[in-house]
Amino acid sequence: MNYQAYDYLTRTANIMHEGFSLMNSVVSNPANLYSHTLPGKITRASLETAMRLTQRYEKLGFNINEVTVDGKRHMVREEVALSYPFCDLIHFNRKGIKDNHKVLLVAPLSGHFATLLKGTVEALLPDHEVYVTDWADAKEVPLDEGPFTFDCYVEYLINFQEFLGPDTHLIAICQPTVQALIATAVLAEKGSKGVPKTLTLMAGPLDTTKNPTRVNEFAQQHSMAWFKNVAIMKVPHGYPGEGREVYPGFMQLGGFISMNQQSHMRKYVNFFQNLVYGEEEDADRFRAFYDEYMAVLDIPAEFYLETIERVFKNNELVNGAITYKGEPVNFEAITDTPLLTVEGADDDICGLGQTEAAHKICRSLPASKRKHYIQQGAGHYGIFSGSKFRKHVRPLISEFIHKND
Repeated sequence: MNYQAYDYLTRTANIMHEGFSLMNSVVSNPANLYSHTLPGKITRASLETAMRLTQRYEKLGFNINEVTVDGKRHMVREEVALSYPFCDLIHFNRKGIKDNHKVLLVAPLSGHFATLLKGTVEALLPDHEVYVTDWADAKEVPLDEGPFTFDCYVEYLINFQEFLGPDTHLIAICQPTVQALIATAVLAEKGSKGVPKTLTLMAGPLDTTKNPTRVNEFAQQHSMAWFKNVAIMKVPHGYPGEGREVYPGFMQLGGFISMNQQSHMRKYVNFFQNLVYGEEEDADRFRAFYDEYMAVLDIPAEFYLETIERVFKNNELVNGAITYKGEPVNFEAITDTPLLTVEGADDDICGLGQTEAAHKICRSLPASKRKHYIQQGAGHYGIFSGSKFRKHVRPLISEFIHKND
């Protein structure tokens, strides 16, 4: 579908959303006796479901206002520590707490906003000074800012690490595990002060030949010409990035949903039933998840295409062919940075062994500085959010950081 046509379609759907919203506010009014009847509850559930299906989902805020440390509540202020055209480095400043156990949390640039990691940030904040990469929606970046390539991503991480300085721990989730590993090697090779104190890689595609998933198979089954001709579109009129070539967020979202179509349908059916029967707590969890899940960003075309070719097709990391700015990356330079890899036993996006491959790549790192962990019962998102992350993975990461701080 042409991006301009899609934009017109979603704008039209949003007008319908406003209509459904108006009707829902009338039907849901407590003073309206019809709203308390079974037909009224069914009508309300139908209208809210229709509202959600026609809504244009926008980026949400992190909205983390306080954190509890040792039984005391501290205000949290969200600040932009460093800004580039395609990314802001966000600092969650905990008032009254010393800047220690500093963490750079690298969010994926794979369709969703960095706020998808809100739960990750909240879980880390009691023990760590957290900085997170807040990637820009490419349709909001003017053309005159130039392209954003695979190497640009690595350069951003290098700059962020050097800006934060020594004793900064690097955590990368999913797609950026690749760039984080490259950045660590480049920093180590040049003896930079920005070499991570520890490196934690979670659910990332470092060796895509290990237990290939549908994501890996899809990349292999389609040619680069197909990706360029079908997946890449130009930002339509009316946006700051008009004319920029991007991989649109709506296409990535469609791919995510198609992978688990039946699961999403069941969740919507359950949501409808929860509304009818007044299960507001379950309904609120659904709203919170899909408000974030449905909000997507556009990815710069050059970064997307290079990632498909270099990571998913050519598997350059394990084949020793990866470069940075035209020069081979020397992973043997990583000798002192403790490495933790984390995988989910039920991950259907990054198969088991794909992240663990980092240990094979970092050949010069002694066994005493390595750790690998598999979280049983966790899918891709369960590695960095939800109960299993809070109960098992986050304590593991904090223990690893404290041990090597």
